[in-house]
Amino acid sequence: MTLDIKICGLKTDAAMAAALAGGASHVGFIFFAKSPRFVDPAEAGGLRQAAIGKAKAVAVTVDADDAYLDEIVAKMQPDMLQLHGSETPARVAGLKTRYGLPAMKVLSVSEAADLERIKPYVGIADRLMFDAKPPKGSQLPGGNGVAFDWRILAGLDAGLDYMLSGGLNAANVGDALRLANPPGIDISSGVESAPGIKDPALIEQFFRAVRAARDDRAA
Repeated sequence: MTLDIKICGLKTDAAMAAALAGGASHVGFIFFAKSPRFVDPAEAGGLRQAAIGKAKAVAVTVDADDAYLDEIVAKMQPDMLQLHGSETPARVAGLKTRYGLPAMKVLSVSEAADLERIKPYVGIADRLMFDAKPPKGSQLPGGNGVAFDWRILAGLDAGLDYMLSGGLNAANVGDALRLANPPGIDISSGVESAPGIKDPALIEQFFRAVRAARDDRAA
């Protein structure tokens, strides 16, 4: 099975180069002002040029209004929208129609019962992402370096297209792949030397860990 790998929260050419060299299928740019990974739409538009023909560029937003999304789509020209707020199924459908782009909806989970929230989005969101619920007091919906019990994903419908996110790093990605067997994974803080500062060496280390884990499973 092909494994999609998304490196999220990119802000520099060096980090982009490391993500693409490692074989990222998706690269994410965050348009949420409270995040240390925030980038301006025009800046993201420049960075994403390196990904053309190599990886899908994803615009990550949190309950953004149409005016801001118009600016992001015009200046960045993303391949996909990632909706990380409280967007309803109707909102997801409306944005797909407005921009003619696929949408990935993020759902925060901590226990199996949270997976019931999937149902209204099936057939509307092109892909789902499961992230850990943010810790109390956090102003960030994601990128908190917090994991959840990946075993709750093991019973999902084999045809459900999703990415696993939340607290991944080189040390634990093998466990995540073994326990959940996800179609895709997403990492942000796990390849940073400080909040918002992607470390190309950590990105390279993460890809090595993924390859090693997949080789072990294939053996």
